[in-house]
Amino acid sequence: MAFTEQSGRGSDYRLGALALFLAAFTILTALGFQYIGGYVPCMLCLIERYAYYAGIPVLFVALILTAGGCRRWAAVLFFLVALAFLANAGLGVYHAGAEWKFWPGPATCGGGQSLTTSAGNLLDEIQHTKVIKCDEASLRFLGISFAGWNVVASALLMAISFAAAFAAWARSRTV
Repeated sequence: MAFTEQSGRGSDYRLGALALFLAAFTILTALGFQYIGGYVPCMLCLIERYAYYAGIPVLFVALILTAGGCRRWAAVLFFLVALAFLANAGLGVYHAGAEWKFWPGPATCGGGQSLTTSAGNLLDEIQHTKVIKCDEASLRFLGISFAGWNVVASALLMAISFAAAFAAWARSRTV
């Protein structure tokens, strides 16, 4: 059965559900590249994931609120998620720009893998640790790096979340 306005699942709910699905898909893709594909994320890559880790549960709560008729609170949460993804898109632009050498990346960026063995193996582990730099793209797909794709995903999630916020707010005023 399709969601309709009569069933209580209006455009605010549909947009929020789409944002939740896309956010989950995006972070699962990033984790797949890391744990299955072997691409070790840099410090900025890990920071760029915070918006997803925070946004996914907040989107879920916003969906519960909108389904329960608390659309004003849902609108506030959708709006906060949109702001988080706006900031994340800005961080992604900074990261992608550093990869393209438009500006320098952070001086503290490098590392990626942590040392996890005993002190006896420390020297061997240091010699075999791969340093992941924030200003070098580990992969480009269609000419766009992981950071660039994060900009695309974050901008899309921001737009959908803003649309969900405005739709929830509009529905709260008519009900």
